[in-house]
Amino acid sequence: MLHFVVRRLVGYLAVVVIGTSAGYLLVATTLDPRAKYDAMQPRPSEATITTALSEVNMNPADPPLVRLGRWARGIVTHGDFGRTLDNRSINDETGRRMWVSARLVLIASVLGSLLGIMLGAYGATHQYRWSDHSIAFLSLVILSVPVFVLGVAVKQPVIGFNDAVGSTVLYLQGEYGAGNGGWGWSAVMDRLRHLVVPSFSLALGMLALFSRYQRATMIDVLGSDFLRTARAKGLRRRQVLVRHGLRIAVIPMVTLFSYHLAATFVGAIFTEKIFGWHGMGEFLIDSLNNNDINSVATVVFFSVVLVVLAGLVADVVHARLDPRVRSERSRR
Repeated sequence: MLHFVVRRLVGYLAVVVIGTSAGYLLVATTLDPRAKYDAMQPRPSEATITTALSEVNMNPADPPLVRLGRWARGIVTHGDFGRTLDNRSINDETGRRMWVSARLVLIASVLGSLLGIMLGAYGATHQYRWSDHSIAFLSLVILSVPVFVLGVAVKQPVIGFNDAVGSTVLYLQGEYGAGNGGWGWSAVMDRLRHLVVPSFSLALGMLALFSRYQRATMIDVLGSDFLRTARAKGLRRRQVLVRHGLRIAVIPMVTLFSYHLAATFVGAIFTEKIFGWHGMGEFLIDSLNNNDINSVATVVFFSVVLVVLAGLVADVVHARLDPRVRSERSRR
């Protein structure tokens, strides 16, 4: 297993270098950081603009490859992702924002995927019954609704619930309330009340997606010979379905979960904007609007690393769940 992981890491390192470099060059040749200064009244002098852009390594007069080399050198030697267009530390921004996104996305992803797997497996074992048709219908409705519409739609019942109760039970804006930025008991409870609605909004999409995939994979497994053999040996139907059938049917979902989690980490843009969470998705949109090359390239780097880690985790978990994969790799 260790040899397998090392081989994968070497290949994934090349993916990170190529993906990040391509992303930086695309951003550096597309965004125009001078636009910020052109819009100022009065406009700074050309020398002032050039000096300011050179200080943050975004001077268009320097070739993109030269700027990429400086930026990559800072990452490799000091772990420094550079400065924003406003000359703020990108490390400080991402260090704060990535944990904000992680709390939101991880909880929503785990909750949505587990519920989706359960509903998908239930639908597969109750094919063409009213429950199966109901799950399919609701899943397709959720999948057909845009994320930003779904987020707004989830808000409305909560607003009505708070009005009916006469107090704010669940909050709809921000990660925490004023004065509750710490991690004491009252602060944690306040964070949870802010977390419920945006997490539920994100989890709905994953629940619908995973239920459709899990139903299809479970149906494929239900007709397998090894399940009939297990039943013939005297195992109860529930044992056969959960211990043998679901274990095999859930393997493709591991890969789907890993990559979907990586994409959602940065892709939860609308959810963060709607609910006022200052995470990586909001950082990406703000950086694009500001023509901030270094910040956008940093988000690209994080995205590539997350996808690579997702692939590695999916491969390792796949090997642990499927004995056929372990035996195949042991023969190599």
